[in-house]
Amino acid sequence: MFEEKANEVVAALPWVKKVNVTMSAQPAQPVYAGDLPEGLKKISNIIAVSSCKGGVGKSTVAVNLAYTLAGMGARVGIFDADVFGPSLPNMVSPVNRLLVVNPESKSILPTEYLGVKLVSFGFAGQGRAIMRGPMVSGVINQLLTTTDWGELDYLVIDMPPGTGDIHLTLCQVAPLTAAVIVTTPQKLAFIDVAKGVRMFSKLKVPCVAVVENMCYFDADEKRYYPFGKGSGAQVVQQFGIPNLFDLPIRPTLSSSGDTGIPEVVADPQGDVSKIFQNLGVCVVQQCAKIRQQVSTAVSYDRSIRAIRVKVPDSDEEFFLHPATVRRNDRSAQSVDEWTGEQKVQYGDVPEDIEPEEIRPMGNYAVSITWPDGFSQIAPYDQLDMLERWALLRLFVLQVGPALGARIWGSSVLLQSWRV
Repeated sequence: MFEEKANEVVAALPWVKKVNVTMSAQPAQPVYAGDLPEGLKKISNIIAVSSCKGGVGKSTVAVNLAYTLAGMGARVGIFDADVFGPSLPNMVSPVNRLLVVNPESKSILPTEYLGVKLVSFGFAGQGRAIMRGPMVSGVINQLLTTTDWGELDYLVIDMPPGTGDIHLTLCQVAPLTAAVIVTTPQKLAFIDVAKGVRMFSKLKVPCVAVVENMCYFDADEKRYYPFGKGSGAQVVQQFGIPNLFDLPIRPTLSSSGDTGIPEVVADPQGDVSKIFQNLGVCVVQQCAKIRQQVSTAVSYDRSIRAIRVKVPDSDEEFFLHPATVRRNDRSAQSVDEWTGEQKVQYGDVPEDIEPEEIRPMGNYAVSITWPDGFSQIAPYDQLDMLERWALLRLFVLQVGPALGARIWGSSVLLQSWRV
């Protein structure tokens, strides 16, 4: 489907005479796998399907999205993060309905259904959980990070309702690539969903699509909206989320949650499946865009000995002196947590220090490795507040990188141009 579409788009260009598109099936590598738990290191994209309000069809969307991505040829897993009311065991029909622990590695082996890997507290043989918040966070952490997911292109996380401990745990443990928001037409649903969108915004997780479930039904050659209109569109407009998908009220979509066969599997050519195919294409495209932005957000330009920063979703590009970045580390190794006293003094950092490696860390920060072995976590927000070399880019554009690098080596000019 993608190859055919690519041929059509390129062939439509007036100056193109012949098209030969070759599409590779090589999966993208995880953007950041440095300090991740072992089980998450081979997962390329982690997608959260979320809604602060229960009963809006979040699990239905998560499961059908996962099997749509699998139908596109991707390697997919589903993680049911709702410990108190796990839905996944009722929505799929794996032969093995119990999770197994590898006796050698002590890792959890996920069960599978139609090639999609599945993990849920409901498969742990415990039913629904009755436990306090801290224990729940521990269970979620263990299920997610100690599972041997293997190599996955997408891990779809079915988030529980609310914005509590579990959500924060997931966002801290797993580098979420993006979120899909599920809502219904009612105004009450919008109020709750807005809280979830704000939570993801604070945690630097981009929301790439809104799915408005139970929107309408067709009868007598007319379309009816029994719950009103506009909740999904309101989320899109107010928060700038780029894509909106409307799901109809269909008995088959509802019953698929009870039969154990997802709707996109039971009727892959149906209208509902086409909507999920469009959602799947949207998720694939948006994840690729996010990965590209994150992978190039912060880099070191050796020709001018400066850290180049272009934060995702921002048109501004600026430059930072490496020594300035190193001296402004706010971790416990550089600043005393109790007194606030600076442990690393100005003179402790050489003026000509250069980073050895810069790696993305989720969507919110980079990990910078320095020659002394120190690994600094630098959030984009912190980099944005540092003293900049505002004139550096203009200077280099005027004199050229080679001459600029030689001139920039002068400490006198360095200080005079530094802003």
